[in-house]
Amino acid sequence: MGRHATRRPSATATVVALAAVLVAAAVAGPAGARAETPTAPALPDRVLGAPDPGALADDEAGRLVRRGRDLVTATYAHIGPAVADPARRYAGNNLACGNCHLHAGTKKFGLPIYGLLALFPQYSARAGAEITIEDRIDGCMTRSMNGRPLPADSPEMRAFVAYVRHLSDGYPPGRPVSGLGTGAMPELDRAADPERGRALYARACLDCHGRDGEGIRRGLPTTALGYMVPPLWGPDSFNDGAGMARLITAANFLHFNMPHGTDYLDPRLSVEEAWDLAAFMVSQPRPQRAGLDKDFPDLLAKPVDTPYGPYADGFPERQHKYGPFAPIRAEIARLRAARAGGSPR
Repeated sequence: MGRHATRRPSATATVVALAAVLVAAAVAGPAGARAETPTAPALPDRVLGAPDPGALADDEAGRLVRRGRDLVTATYAHIGPAVADPARRYAGNNLACGNCHLHAGTKKFGLPIYGLLALFPQYSARAGAEITIEDRIDGCMTRSMNGRPLPADSPEMRAFVAYVRHLSDGYPPGRPVSGLGTGAMPELDRAADPERGRALYARACLDCHGRDGEGIRRGLPTTALGYMVPPLWGPDSFNDGAGMARLITAANFLHFNMPHGTDYLDPRLSVEEAWDLAAFMVSQPRPQRAGLDKDFPDLLAKPVDTPYGPYADGFPERQHKYGPFAPIRAEIARLRAARAGGSPR
């Protein structure tokens, strides 16, 4: 994607591969932190140096880890909507988890999964309850993959968890995990502009992702499995309840990972370009998930860029979708302080 993008620091580039389960990043800097400076070491800092699953013993445990990696990198081929066994059609689109969770879960600030196992169970504001790693995987299955939950005891769920466990070896509970999430670039003091993003997309992304964001399928239309370049919107993309449908997640992912070959040490989209491209992407039609009004039972815990209501802060859906977010955060802080019986700072 973005193969025609220039290499200037502020170069226009392309939008991204999205949708799937959990995965991708590396080692350096606190979780969710802003990108480190380009003085950091080159290779070890970019990609996690995890043991290669292919080098594991040819026993049940090793095979399960390798099965999990295959599910991440070629989800469509194992549990996609066109697999031969209808009972195994858990994913509702033809994406791969690795379209979002880059390098099969090992790219820093590319939505990594290394070190995640020690973080579960954890409280989920979206669910309003404690969730397990299996619940988190199912959240990706039903949102990013626009499909249905995996049975907890299914071979596929056990394989996914085994792969997360493999990439989490050496990360004990309580130890900070660097490079998680998508990074945190500065926010705009204006709303992100989908129309500016449209022009950027036409210049830098359209050749790979298509005029209608449809991506490029593998093989002939009648035999295609998955995508060489994933769709960014449309019926075979992630649904409107997925994390990548939120502006902050999408914009940071684009800035630190796109075009292909970019990483947090060498971003080629400017901050402003990334926000506007992401705004264009999230403005496009995609599958709709039922019951989104039940997400985030505590509305004051709802992320500011959640693009669907209800909201407790009085700001309109459009501002939640495109920003600016600072006024929303200030009002949420005021409401939280009032609820606690205190006063806002």
